[in-house]
Amino acid sequence: MTRAPEVVAGVDIGGTTTQVILCAPDFGVLDRLEVTTPAAEGGSAMVGAALDGVRRLLGRRPARLLAVGIGAAGVVDARAGRILVASDSFRDWAGFEVTAEAERALGVPAFLDNDVNAFLRGEAAAGAVAGVPHVLGMTLGTGVGGALWLNGALHDGPHGAAGEIGHVPGFGELPCTCGGRGHLETLASGRSIAARYGGRTGRSVSARRVAEAAAGGDADALAVYEAAGAGVARAILITAGLLDVTTFVIGGGVSRAWSLLEPSIRRALAAEPPVSGRPLRVLPAGLGGDAVAIGAVARARAELGAEPGNGPGTGLGAGEIRPTPAV
Repeated sequence: MTRAPEVVAGVDIGGTTTQVILCAPDFGVLDRLEVTTPAAEGGSAMVGAALDGVRRLLGRRPARLLAVGIGAAGVVDARAGRILVASDSFRDWAGFEVTAEAERALGVPAFLDNDVNAFLRGEAAAGAVAGVPHVLGMTLGTGVGGALWLNGALHDGPHGAAGEIGHVPGFGELPCTCGGRGHLETLASGRSIAARYGGRTGRSVSARRVAEAAAGGDADALAVYEAAGAGVARAILITAGLLDVTTFVIGGGVSRAWSLLEPSIRRALAAEPPVSGRPLRVLPAGLGGDAVAIGAVARARAELGAEPGNGPGTGLGAGEIRPTPAV
């Protein structure tokens, strides 16, 4: 009798939609679906919708499920598998025991990661920076998130805040959503791009509409993206100067306008190269919307100690992390 293939499920719980995938041992995506995130209905409904998605995928592609990895926005306690702090976009999410709920429902080990950490894990496992030992990952979305990959493993620092380049000051004087001022998020997030364009024009539109206007030659929209790219470049130079990291991967919804961001980033880096003199590589994310879910799968495989085709082991891999903040 043919043995069912072994898979790990990856889940990316976002504020609007949840992505669910089944991954082969080589991180190839065997199947995927997207479901609406019932954020207003609470943690149990959110996790339930994600796990229903896993069951639906297994129903149409029978396989032996080894584990489920979950990436979620917010401050998470990855070891305990629960959400510590969440934005007001999510009802009853803070304090929710994510992995315990998933394990009860599916009967397999479950692992929780912050979504930005999961993004970088995914890109390091099978994306734009696969095999690169030292990387800063940035996600330019509603906010700006960051994560560090050092010596081939996620590095979160002694207090779980390493890599949070989105909330380093020195990028102007505008107030940030975190309560600080002049953070990169005030220049390069989707929210800030829309707000800065509105401040220049008096028009209230989404960041996507600003990108469309910039692509059409709108001078105000182009100026907003120029400032965003220059801010990202400054963050890159800060990281290169402090850590001697020379590879950077950028994802998130804003990065879809890469043709608008990249020229500004390149100009700023050329005008003020790092003191080391080493060339800097700045890459757009390679996994698109699958990055967080694939990173969650990578976390699960590392924790299980699972090698391709061998099933779960007992050791903790290099991917073990402590509580980590998010934006």
